[in-house]
Amino acid sequence: MTNTATRSYRWLFWTLALVGLALDQGSKYGMFAWLYDGPGRMGEATVVPGVFYFEAKYSHVQEPGDDWRSGLRSLSADYLPEVNHGALWGIGGKDAEGRDFNDRFALVSVVAALLIVLYSLRRTMAEDGWLCLALGLILAGTLGNFYDRLVFAGVRDFLAWRYLYNFPVFNIADSCLVCGATVLLIQAFFAVPEQKASPVAAETAEVNTPAAAQ
Repeated sequence: MTNTATRSYRWLFWTLALVGLALDQGSKYGMFAWLYDGPGRMGEATVVPGVFYFEAKYSHVQEPGDDWRSGLRSLSADYLPEVNHGALWGIGGKDAEGRDFNDRFALVSVVAALLIVLYSLRRTMAEDGWLCLALGLILAGTLGNFYDRLVFAGVRDFLAWRYLYNFPVFNIADSCLVCGATVLLIQAFFAVPEQKASPVAAETAEVNTPAAAQ
C-alpha cells in the first residue's frame, strides 16, 4: 500500500504575509512621497472621479531626528504625516480624556501576529489552502499596520472611497485584514469537517488488510 503525501499550503501563507507587508509599506511610502504638498496640507490624486482617490495628509511637525526611527519617518518627506491612532478605519482612536490608544493597538498586533505564526506551525492548518489564504492576508495586514504604529505612532492611510458614502480613509493593510477576515468567515461556514473512521470500521480494515495483501 502506497501512502500519498499530504499537500502543504504553508508556502501560500508566508508568500501572502510577506508580499502583502511589502505592498503595504511600499505603497505608503510611495504615495506619501508622491502626494506631499507641504506641511499642514493634503495632497490628492484622482483615480476615478467622484468615486476613488489617493490622498495623503501631512502635519506641521517636522521630523526631529532624535531617535532610531527618524530615518524611516523621513523617507517620504521631512514633515510627519497625519496618522490614524485608532483601529481599522479610525475606530477607537482616543479615550474621553483625549489620550490615544496606539500603544495598546500595537500590543494587540504583536499578540495577534505571534498567535497566527504559532498556529501556522500546525499540520492541519498547513493542509487547508483556504485557511492559509485567510491567515496569510490577516498576518500581512497586522504586520503592515504594526510597523506604522511602531515607527509613526499611528497608521498612515491614503485610499479614499467617496461614491455613495464618504468611507473612512484606509490602506493596503486594512484591505488585507478585511479580505482575510472575509475568507476566514466563509471558510468557517463552508469547510467540510474531516470524517473520522468509527472503531468498528478501523478494526475491519486492520483485519482485511493482510488478506488483501495475499
